[in-house]
Amino acid sequence: MKSMTLMELARLILCIAICQLAGVLGSFFTASSVTTWYTTLVKPGFTPPGSVISAVWIALFALMGLSLFLIWRKGISSADSKIALGVFAAQLLVNVLWSYAFFGLQSPLAGVVVIVVLWLLILQNIIRFWPISKDAALLLVPYIIWVSFAAFLNYTLWRLNP
Repeated sequence: MKSMTLMELARLILCIAICQLAGVLGSFFTASSVTTWYTTLVKPGFTPPGSVISAVWIALFALMGLSLFLIWRKGISSADSKIALGVFAAQLLVNVLWSYAFFGLQSPLAGVVVIVVLWLLILQNIIRFWPISKDAALLLVPYIIWVSFAAFLNYTLWRLNP
């Protein structure tokens, strides 16, 4: 791996910070309901504790930031890179939107709808990143796996709490 310049280090930190900021924005919607409305829901036995969910999201947002940095490092002036970055931005926005739909609106059904869109955007993001940087694409695989699990959990919560 080539050595990192001070400018690249700053870009890496910025990329991770942007992604972590999405998590912080989502947490504003989560915080208002996680200790009230969410506690009243019937949950399946495979529901992870909140501390696990938080830790996983922090790690995933860091991986997303690293993925974004690798794309930026390859160059962001080509049409393919711009489209890939647009898809990245869209999935990050929809990620925050899921927190609003599920926790803010207190609607597992709205959460299901949004998380399906999120999953499709993450898949599209992986596909778009692949030709630019395989490493950047692979860093998003844990994200889509977690969102797949989260989608199943969200769906189950919707079915258990009509």
